[in-house]
Amino acid sequence: MSQTDVTRQGLRGKRPDREAVTGSPRRWRGKHRAERPMVPPAEFTSYYGKPILNPPVWESPDIPGYLFLGGLAGGASLLAAGSDLTGRGVLARTAKTGAFAAGVLSVAALIHDLGRPARFLNMMRMFKVTSPMSVGSWLLTGYVPAAGTAALTALTGRLPRLGAAATAGSALLGPGVAAYTAALISDTAVPAWHDGYREMPFVFTGSGLMAAGGLGLLTAVLPGAGPGETEPARNLALLGTAMETAAFERMERRIGMVAEPYSAGRGGAYVKAGKALAALGAAGAALSGRSRTAAALSGAALLAASAATRWGIYHAGMASASDPKYTVVPQRQRLKERAQSGQADGQAAGGTERSLM
Repeated sequence: MSQTDVTRQGLRGKRPDREAVTGSPRRWRGKHRAERPMVPPAEFTSYYGKPILNPPVWESPDIPGYLFLGGLAGGASLLAAGSDLTGRGVLARTAKTGAFAAGVLSVAALIHDLGRPARFLNMMRMFKVTSPMSVGSWLLTGYVPAAGTAALTALTGRLPRLGAAATAGSALLGPGVAAYTAALISDTAVPAWHDGYREMPFVFTGSGLMAAGGLGLLTAVLPGAGPGETEPARNLALLGTAMETAAFERMERRIGMVAEPYSAGRGGAYVKAGKALAALGAAGAALSGRSRTAAALSGAALLAASAATRWGIYHAGMASASDPKYTVVPQRQRLKERAQSGQADGQAAGGTERSLM
C-alpha cells in the first residue's frame, strides 16, 4: 500500500467497517483533537417495533384479582385467630368468612386465567421448592379447606375444637398465602417486578394486612358489635398501611428508572389512587373508635386501596415489559459497573504485586 492509497476519507476504494468511528472531520479542543459525533442518540426500539421481552400472557382482572384476594385471605386468617384469642366473636366470624370467600375467589380467578381446571390440578403432580407457583398451589390446597372449616364452624357454632384447629391452621398458612404471589411475579423477567424482588414480599404482605384490617372495620356496623370490637382490625390496618407504604417507597428509590411505570401511565394512576385511599383509610381508622360509620368508611377505603395497589403493580409490570428501555438501560449499567469493578480489582492486584516485588 502506497501513500497515494490513503485519503482523508480512508483507504481508496474501501468502505469503513462496523468498528469505524463516525463523526465530522477532526477539530481542535484546547490541546487535544476531538470528534464531533454526528450519530443521533440511540432510541430504545427493537426489530419491527416489537418489545425485547414477551410480556406475560396473564390478563386483567383475573391476575390482579388473584393477587389481591390472596393477600386479603391470608391477612384475614391472622385477624380471625387474634379475634378468637381476645374473645371478639363478631369480628372472628367476619374475618373467617371473609378469609374463606377470598381464598375461594382467588383460586377461581387463577383457574379462570389458566383456562381449564385440569391445568391447576396438573400443578399438583409434583412439589418443587424452587417454583413459587408450585409452592403457592400447594399452599392454597391446604389453606382453602382449613379456612372453609373455620368459617363453617364459626357460623354454625358446632364442633368448636375442630374449628379452633382449622383457625390455627389457616392462620399458620396465611402469611405464606399473602406473600408467595410476590415471589411469583418477582421470579419473572418483567423489569418492574423482578428488580423489586427485595421489597415486593413486604409490599404484598402489608397490603394484605391492610385489606384484612379494612374488612374487619366493616364489622363495626354489624349487629352485636361492641364499642371495642374492631380494635384489632384497626391496629392491623394501621400496621399494614405503614408496612406497605414504607416498602413501596423503598422499592421505588432503590430500583431507580425501572420504577417509572409505578408513577406514570395506567399503573401509575392505580398506584397513586391506592396511596391516596390508604392515607384516607388510615386516618379514618385512627378515629374509628368514635364512630361506627367512620370505621366502615375507612374499612372500605382500605380495601379499595389494597386492590388499587395490586392493579397498579400488575399494569406497571406489563408496561415495563413492553418498553425496551427498562430492559436495555439497566443491563448496560450493570455491564459498565462490572467493567469498572473488574478494572479496579485489576489495578488493586497490580499494586499488590508491585508492593511485593
